[in-house]
Formats: sequence, C-alpha cells, structure tokens
Amino acid sequence: MYLRSLFSTTGKQLSHRTASQTSWLRQFASGHREIPALTKERYPSIKRGQFSEVSDSDVAQFESILGGSNRVLTQPEEIQGYNIDYLGSVRGFSRVVLKPKSTDEVSEILRYCNERKLAVCPQGGNTGLVGGSVPVFDEIVISLQLMDKIERIDEYSGILVCQSGCVLETLEQKAAEKGLVMPLDLGAKGSCHIGGNVSTNAGGLRLVRYGNLHGSVLGVEAVTADGRIMDLMSNFKKDNTGYHLKHLFIGSEGTLGVITRLSIFCPTASKSVNVAFLGLENYESVKNTFLAAKQGLGEILSSCEMIDALSLESSTYHFNLQSPIDKYPFYMLIETSGSNMNHDEEKLTNFLTSAMEKGLVIDGTVTNEPTKMRNIWKLRELIADSLINDGYCFKYDISLPLDNFYDIVLAVRERVGPLATKVTGYGHIGDSNLHLNVSCSKYGTEIHKLLEPYVYEYTSNVRGSVSAEHGIGFLKTKYLKYSKRPESLALMHQLKQLMDPNGILNPYKVLPQV
Repeated sequence: MYLRSLFSTTGKQLSHRTASQTSWLRQFASGHREIPALTKERYPSIKRGQFSEVSDSDVAQFESILGGSNRVLTQPEEIQGYNIDYLGSVRGFSRVVLKPKSTDEVSEILRYCNERKLAVCPQGGNTGLVGGSVPVFDEIVISLQLMDKIERIDEYSGILVCQSGCVLETLEQKAAEKGLVMPLDLGAKGSCHIGGNVSTNAGGLRLVRYGNLHGSVLGVEAVTADGRIMDLMSNFKKDNTGYHLKHLFIGSEGTLGVITRLSIFCPTASKSVNVAFLGLENYESVKNTFLAAKQGLGEILSSCEMIDALSLESSTYHFNLQSPIDKYPFYMLIETSGSNMNHDEEKLTNFLTSAMEKGLVIDGTVTNEPTKMRNIWKLRELIADSLINDGYCFKYDISLPLDNFYDIVLAVRERVGPLATKVTGYGHIGDSNLHLNVSCSKYGTEIHKLLEPYVYEYTSNVRGSVSAEHGIGFLKTKYLKYSKRPESLALMHQLKQLMDPNGILNPYKVLPQV
C-alpha cells in the first residue's frame, strides 16, 4: 500500500480540457458509426400524431421570419446530422431545420407552427443520451446554436446571463476570467448547450458540491407553444414571488416551452484544487471510502466518482491514455476545492492516510498540478465515448441506494452473457448516480429485450430512479411509470395539455403516449 503524492506549488483553478480538445475527441468517438435505423422502424409501436406536414408555403414563411433561406435548411445532406442522436440510437426524418438568432424569432416560429399544427423539436448541441433532442418522425428542428450571446457576467453577484445556445465550456472559460466557476461540469461540455443542460436538468461532476440546476438557475426566458414569451428572469437568489414558474421549464425537455435565455448563479472559483485517483479491491471499500471522504473532507469535497475496471480499461484503450496507478477492480476519483492550499492538502492527506491504514484504499496518486489533474479527469470523462466505439452501447442513467449501487452491474452481466462485449458501471457515487453501460458489436433486439424493462424493474424494486440526470427523452417514456405514480403522471399530462394543447412541442418525449 502506498500513495504517490504529486502536489505542486501551483494552485490554479482546474479547467479539464479546451473546447477544441473536447470537440475533436467527440468527433473521433462518433465519426465512423453506422447510421441507425429510422426510429419509426425500430420502434413501430410509436404512431405519428395528427400533425400537418411541411409544405413549400411553410418553408417560404420560415424564410420570411428568419430573413432569407440561409437559416432555413432543407437539403438532405445538411439535415442528416440534426436527425440522428449522438449515440446513434434513434433517427428521425425532419425535412426542415430552422436556426433562429433571437427570442422574437423563436416566438414567431412557434406561433406559426401552432396555428398550422406543425410539430417541432427544439435542439441544442444534440449531446443527449435518451433521444430527446432529435425528431421521432418529421418534426421541424429548431436549432438554437446561433443563440450564443453572453449578455453579462456580474462578478459581484456571481450572476451570468446568456442565451440558451451558449456552449457550456465557453461559459466556463468566460466565468473563470471573472474569478467564477460554472456550477455544472459535464464530459460533453465542449459541445453541449446550456439551454439543453437546463431543459434536461443535467447533473454532472460537481453536483455533490453545487447541487442541481433547480437551485443554480435563477431565472429563464421561455417561449410557449403559442408563441408567448415568458419572462421569468431574475437577478436574485431570493425571489419569493408566487409560483416558481421557472421550474416548469427546468427538466421538461422542451415539452412545455423552449428556453431561450437564462440567468445562473456562478460561485467564486476555488483557489486550491486537488485530485486523488485511488485503487480499491471491492465495492464495499468504495462505499466506505466515500463515507470517510464525506466525514474527513467535509466542505472541500467537490467531486466523488467511482469507476470499475472495465470502464477504465475501455477509456485507456480507445483513447491511448495511461492510468497513473496499477490495475485494480475499482477506482475512485476524488476532487477537493477550497481557498487554503495548505489546509486542503493536509485534510486530503490525512483522509487518504487513514483510508489506507484501514485497508480501504490500496494504491493512489494525489496532485494539484493542472496538467496532471486534466489527465486524470480525462480518464473518467472519456469513458462514455470509449464504450460507444465497441459498436453500439445501451446506456442507463439511474439513481440507486448505495447499498445496491453496483449489484445491478453484476446482475446485468450475468443476464446478457456473451451477447454483450462489455457490461460496465461508473458514475457519481457522491450523489448515488450510476451509469450502467452495455456495449455490443451492433444493435440487436435479443439483447434489447433482455435489458428492458429488466433494468428499470430492478431499479424500481430498490426504489431508485430510472433517470438520474439524462432525462426521459424518447427512449424512456414507457418506463417513467417505474419512478412516478399514476397520480403524478396524470398531473403531468394535465400540465402538458394546458401549456401545449396541440401537442406540437417535442412530441413523443417524456410522457408516455395515451
């Protein structure tokens, strides 16, 4: 048992990767995948709603709203990327992509589509993992990628105001220039949009420290199905004025309205950041090390991640990365963030020394040198992309009690047997969020039927959640019942009917068809 300490004298705020690095890595991971079957063919039980079909006169109207044809895409080769999700799980056949630059343009588009009963699919960076950001049939795609203005960053209040098409990593970099930090950090931050993050109530790597977006987002501006602009923006953390309507849009995945602007609270950036990468023999040690981290690190604990051996092996193999420690059945990545380097290093060292003396941690390395921290985080952040390179990957984002956290990986591994290339588990043990991945050479109905609804039934039986942070999208609609009672589902349908009576906003998503 030994601990390699790589502390440096540099205490800079950590920035995991640059935007160019992130974009290149994601392109590398997805560049040569097979084009998936049309969603309507893979899921024939889903029937197209009673919506109008796009006509030439509709296209002309959109060109009038957007000031010409350069922001109205109609050519198949231009549209294909907007029709396929990042995982290659689903594919729609939209014939029109609209690219507004302002809330007023989104309002005009939705008002017109509502009158014509044309279904729409709002889309940000299209990094979602549950099929929520692409059409199911021929819905019109409203791409928000041109709505990327940062309006202001107030270093005194910590409030950042921007349009919804801003890339998360760009916001992180601009906030850092003001001595602030984004409360959200994701592996896809170089391509995902903040509007999509808010629409799905994304969790990410810093949730254990900063909480979810329901707490960080102070206000939103959203456009309803009939084109009404709902100005729910706020510049204060304390604004207790009636119903908190912003929460209707956070996590609703574009089914109740399209978020166009938002204000978000950004905490002061930490002056001292440390990362520990640890090797452990079994899951019981992982669970007990997490408890020891909460007790020993307290207020400086900012991330606590668990990685199993197959997950790390996939990441290192596909991206030619090097683990800083030897091979173990389990790994943990622990990050601390504070204001006093000596204090934080002492707490981290004491915690790790105690964990190793108790036999919980077998090996590890600790550093606060920015390059070494980036390299360690890369091992964790690229797992999701690496598993897709096996051919096809079923991804399950679930919350489970810590006592049952890893059991489902073993159960699924036994259930699917040789049909899978890998069955792995990793995730945010700090907030009970497991990412269960089942990779195989190509999509097959046999393994799909073995996995669903089994994974969701298993999760429900231990009173977990079928979606921890990725949302419901299209792929989980019929499994929402495993986490929500009939009374709750009925109220959700009533809200949808009230706010979108024609059902044009992201149909077939979140709520099961009735």
